[in-house]
Formats: sequence, structure tokens, C-alpha cells
Amino acid sequence: MSAPRLDFQWEQAVVPVAPAPLVEPSRWGGIGRALAGAGLIAGGIAALSAVNFIADQFARGPVQGWATLGILGLGVVLLAGGVWRELRGLWSIRHTDVARAAFARSDLAKAKAEALRWAASVEQAAPLQPAIRDARSIEALAAILAPVQETLTAEAAGLGRAAAMQAFAMTAVSPSAGLDVVIFAWRGVRLVRQVAGLFGLRPGFAGTLSLLRRTLFDAATVGATDLAVDAAARALLSNPILQHVAGEAAGGAVAARRMLRLAAITAEGCRIAPPPR
Repeated sequence: MSAPRLDFQWEQAVVPVAPAPLVEPSRWGGIGRALAGAGLIAGGIAALSAVNFIADQFARGPVQGWATLGILGLGVVLLAGGVWRELRGLWSIRHTDVARAAFARSDLAKAKAEALRWAASVEQAAPLQPAIRDARSIEALAAILAPVQETLTAEAAGLGRAAAMQAFAMTAVSPSAGLDVVIFAWRGVRLVRQVAGLFGLRPGFAGTLSLLRRTLFDAATVGATDLAVDAAARALLSNPILQHVAGEAAGGAVAARRMLRLAAITAEGCRIAPPPR
């Protein structure tokens, strides 16, 4: 009588198991959901309070009611217009990122669509639209866009030089380092918006912050170099008066250099196509 066969189910152990289906992560993370919920609650309470207030005003009289409704309605229209402008500015920056990604992966159809959209928003690029439609390769499309983008980059450099001269003059006569920071921040934000406008972007406050965020790494590198330059300029002179004068001049030169670099970085970030090889 034969012994019973032991079955350890080796066959099942060596059979490849189908991988679990990939689940794409949700676009709404925990913080996003929390902020959306808080915004919904705050907005709902504000809307209910406004409705109740308008009803109370109508109860007091039609003149008060209609006046309240008109004032609140105008406020809502202005608020909605501001939000729409901010979103449109962010969306234009998003289109720039989409175009750059399309060029990077050689997606001719998407790159053409984004190039046509960009050309419609930039006066110097408007005549290029027929040539953009007829482009047969990514390289040809980049070559078509290159002259206009180089022209815009040169204009951005001119804006940077003007901002650098202003920063040098204002920083050299500034009485305090804190005021230097305020002056540079104000002029830098204005320069970023000017350069973005050259490339067809109309960033609002949020869009400007998004463009500034892209320059933080380069700004940090330039800042480290600037500290070394300023320290060297002060160390070369032992006379306190000459040291003060040289230090102020060095500070103005540092601010000017930062403006030039900021203009170049912003222009590079606003290009929709890489320079042709």
C-alpha cells in the first residue's frame, strides 16, 4: 500500500502572480481636501450671512434693501474679476510649462497647439502662425520660434539693465540695509512682471510668486557670490571712511548684478521652446 502523496502546492507557488493594478494617486491630498472644506464652510457662512443681512435690509425698506444688494453685488463682481485674473495668469504660466514639456518629449501636435496659442498673445510672434502650422518637425518648429524668442530675450536684458541702474542708484544712497531689501524686492517683482509681459504672460500676484519661486535657487547661488564680493571689497580697505564708501558702492553693484541675473532667469523661464541646437 503506497503512502499518500504530499502536496505542498509548489505549482501555485511558482506561478507568476499578476501585478496589482496601478492606482493613480488622487489629485486631492489631505491638505487640499482640508483647505477645500474650510473654504466651503467659510464661503457658505458668508453667503448665508449676506442673504440674511439683505433680507433684514429689505424688511426695513425697499431703498435700504436694493442699496445693500447693489453694494454687495458690486463687491462680488469685483472679487470674482480679481480671482479670474489671477487664475488666468496662472493658467498662462501653466501653458508655458505644457509647451516646454511638449518640446522635450517631441510631441509635435501639442507643441504646435501651444505655439499657436502663444503666438496669438505676442505681437512680434503673430506673423509666425502660418509657418507654425506648416512645421514638419520639432526642430523646425523650434527654429521658427527662435528669432522672436531671442528678440524678446534681448528686450528682457534691456529691462534688466534699466532695473540694474535704478537698483544701483537707489541702493548706493539708501541709509539702511532694511530699506535696501525693500527697494530690491519692489524693483525685482516689477522686473519679473515686465519680462513676463514681453513673453505674453499676464501674471497676477499668485503668478508673480510662481515665477519668483522658479528663480530661488539661482538667486541663492548669486547671493552667496555677492556676499563674498562685498566682504572682499570691505576687507581691501582699512580706512573707515573709504571702507564705508566702498561698501555702499559694492552693495549697489551687487543689487545691479542681481537685477541682471533676475531678468535673464525670468526670460529663460518664460520661453516656450528651447533654443535650436
